[in-house]
Amino acid sequence: MNPKAKSILQFIVLLGLGGFLVWLSLNSVADKKDEIYKAFQQADYFWVILSSIVALFAHFLRAYRWNYLLEPLGHKTSLFNANCAVMISYFANYGLPRMGELTRCTIVSKYDDVPFEEALGTVITERIVDMFLLIVIFVLTLFAQFNQLIGLTDKYIFDPLSAKFHNLSEHPIATIILAVTMIIFVIVFFLFRKKIAFMLKGKFGTIIIGFTKGITSVKNIKHKWRFVLLSIGIWASYFYSLYLIFFAFNETSHLGQSECLTLMLFGTLGVIFTPGGLGVYHSLIKEILVFYGISEITGFSFPWLAWGSQFILIVVLGVLSLILLPIVNRSKANVVS
Repeated sequence: MNPKAKSILQFIVLLGLGGFLVWLSLNSVADKKDEIYKAFQQADYFWVILSSIVALFAHFLRAYRWNYLLEPLGHKTSLFNANCAVMISYFANYGLPRMGELTRCTIVSKYDDVPFEEALGTVITERIVDMFLLIVIFVLTLFAQFNQLIGLTDKYIFDPLSAKFHNLSEHPIATIILAVTMIIFVIVFFLFRKKIAFMLKGKFGTIIIGFTKGITSVKNIKHKWRFVLLSIGIWASYFYSLYLIFFAFNETSHLGQSECLTLMLFGTLGVIFTPGGLGVYHSLIKEILVFYGISEITGFSFPWLAWGSQFILIVVLGVLSLILLPIVNRSKANVVS
């Protein structure tokens, strides 16, 4: 399968998964549509606008921070181009997860003469930093919401698994089929272990090399503390952008920053799986809010308002960036077709 066909297939599968989850979510509240409509009507959109401004500030900080990674490589992009590239990359991610990174590198390669490969290396560096900060958020959430995380784990993982194993014990034929399937899997893995090891070595070896180069570029940053503060500022802005949505609904206005940490952690993970987190983000946030004692109506409305406001912001600014980039940079002699 050629790369283009593979990308299209991946997009269809992920979009289909997101659409299916959205359908399940909508179907679960189909008999309460009037109440949901009322919840959206009564929401305080001042906080939604404020949340969008804070999110926009996070995107600006990400664009501004990018030059700190490009500088050690001997390159620099204008702040306008960097901001447009970031917004277009977020816009592209709604089409296909992680496609935005490639789009961002293509833009600065075209308008600021930054080699695509080197730009991609800096984006890998960003992802390493983001992953590290996500781990920090996980640790903070673990300390702040330990009992709640245990409760969530029991409700959505261990209890369902326990029920399934109990059902298997009552159906010996199904247990036998499962055991035979696992044995076949082990045998196949053993027979093809060398080929699998060779494939993994090639793929993951390239990733590890890219990560190593990314870490090296971080060490070469001249103003490391500025980079660190900007990185913290980006994620703090993400956090407060979500936190402000609490005040848009009366029922969630009492929730604090600890609860927001949990929502942010699982919401960030949800965005990874489908384009823009469609379906997955909404389902995760809703279930967590219901676990916190929030009604199903508000639990459904909250993620759609939080996600929808960011979606509108990114689509508007992404399209605007696509229009303005060639206009602002039309006089540049180094623009590549």
